Amino acid sequence: MKKILLIEDETHVVSFIKKGLTEEGFEVTVSFDGQTGLQMLLEGSYDLVVLDIMLPAMNGLEVCKAIRSENTAIPILFLTALGTPENIVLGLENGADDYLVKPFKFIELLARIRTLLRRTEGHSVAAPEQSEENIYRIDNLELNDYTKTLVRDGREISLTTTEYRLLLYFLKNKNKVLSRIEILEEVWGVHFDMGTNVVDVYVNYLRKKIDSHQNNKLIHTVIGMGYVLKET
Repeated sequence: MKKILLIEDETHVVSFIKKGLTEEGFEVTVSFDGQTGLQMLLEGSYDLVVLDIMLPAMNGLEVCKAIRSENTAIPILFLTALGTPENIVLGLENGADDYLVKPFKFIELLARIRTLLRRTEGHSVAAPEQSEENIYRIDNLELNDYTKTLVRDGREISLTTTEYRLLLYFLKNKNKVLSRIEILEEVWGVHFDMGTNVVDVYVNYLRKKIDSHQNNKLIHTVIGMGYVLKET
């Protein structure tokens, strides 16, 4: 049974989400403020966090950032009444994997949660045997999909689950220009344009981690088309 931590201060929203998820076979633990929720997460064991942005004691952005400093793997789904692209991207920039704008239908929440859990399981399951098929290289960068490790120029680089999936998708499609929609579908499992620059945000995250101290930049913008991973 998957364990979900719900950090939300609106009692009617909590009741709605907990009832629905429990009926779907999830174990749901609730915190009504950010500070308590963070403590519960750090002291417990959960498979996913559903996190409101507007919270007492400690807002959701602060909670998310604190979670990410301790745990880069757990999926975080933001709930927000602030549905502007700027607020959504701000949440994603602080480490969230996905977002849902209030009000929402339960079926949409359930779909997002299942997608995030599948994505995490896919990231954590190792191949049955280590082989060259599990290793992706370009320039002085090497990603081992068996050990889930990334090294560039002899330096190991830590990635979040979403950053890892994005880089792996780039490596599997070296020299191919990938559109933002293609990236959204593959990395986020979203089959429509979310109307935000979340792809650009995460590409910039990757650039900072793998390209910032290198003369040979690997991730390139193709204006009006998308991005490409290639040697120059």
